[in-house]
Amino acid sequence: MTPTSWLACFMYGTDIRYNAMALTKPNQQLRRDLKVIAFNLEQSCIDLSKLAEKLSDADAIALMGLVGTLYEEADRLVGYAEEVKVERITRSK
Repeated sequence: MTPTSWLACFMYGTDIRYNAMALTKPNQQLRRDLKVIAFNLEQSCIDLSKLAEKLSDADAIALMGLVGTLYEEADRLVGYAEEVKVERITRSK
């Protein structure tokens, strides 16, 4: 899979290797939203880690603790997106 196709798979919730039952539009949007929010959290963690390099040791340690928590939250969101994918979590409208 090329990097471009990987990004499309990540952002739009499709995977050429995975042919599951089609999700409803609300569930597709939920999954997409969860993955985008997780991605944004991870990008924020990267930015905060770069900022931590410029801080004093005590402040950097405190900030990196927060970064660790944010990474854990991003992982939880990705897990929820996978549960939407296999229809363990659904959105009804």
